[in-house]
Amino acid sequence: MTDLRHIGSHKGKKVASNKLKVKKEPVDLRKYLLPLMRVGSRAGLLILIGGLLAASMHALSKATTFPVQKVEVRGMQRLTHDEIVALTGVTAGQNLLTLRLKTIGQQVSSNPWVASVRVQRFFPGTVAVSITERHPVAVINMGLLYYLDDKGEPFKPLNFGDSLDFPVVTGIVEDDLNSDPAATKEALKTACDLIAALKQHGSFILADVSEIHYDRGHGFTLYTTAGALPVKIGTDDFDKKLQRFARIYQNLMTQRPGLQYIDLDYSDRIVVKKG
Repeated sequence: MTDLRHIGSHKGKKVASNKLKVKKEPVDLRKYLLPLMRVGSRAGLLILIGGLLAASMHALSKATTFPVQKVEVRGMQRLTHDEIVALTGVTAGQNLLTLRLKTIGQQVSSNPWVASVRVQRFFPGTVAVSITERHPVAVINMGLLYYLDDKGEPFKPLNFGDSLDFPVVTGIVEDDLNSDPAATKEALKTACDLIAALKQHGSFILADVSEIHYDRGHGFTLYTTAGALPVKIGTDDFDKKLQRFARIYQNLMTQRPGLQYIDLDYSDRIVVKKG
């Protein structure tokens, strides 16, 4: 028989828990806070130094410690010292520290004769401007007359009094630069190559050429100063063609009234068309 007296005899007694007790270690906040404090200190120091420098520069600029005493200009050939100084806008007594060199360079570059410019400041009071001028090699008729520089860039419209003592390039107009800029710039550069080749030969030279005409299909045709005789030369091998032509040029000029044109655009011969 079951002994009913022992049923419920454990009521009220605490039963031990079977969960594992883990000892909690205290969190060391210093190992997390110290790196942040170091970074914050460095950033704060940099900000402080930057602020001090900015304040110092501001104070110096307000005090006008370094007034401009002179403007030096280098590289002029056509332009004058006074013209360049006027373009800079810099005057004696201005604060050297507050000058905007980039703006000064842009102002000087606004003159079409200026190809490149470099502006520097030298303490205690000097502004130095170094320029490179453009070199015209021809006049190009694009509807208006422009100077053409040695890199094939039309850069300045001609005004009254400008020199016309250059060969004239024709056959290229401003619309060509808009409709086909790559091919047009290549043609202008090739015209400069032709002009450079003409300067190197002794019998038929640039002085013998009054006009250089460009045709997209046939290339370049030279017109002689004497009698405007057409001399077709194409678009390449200018040196070889001109050397070949130079050997017979003087003799051909004695026959000039009876000639229609001369064609040099062959690799091994010259074609002379008589009228």
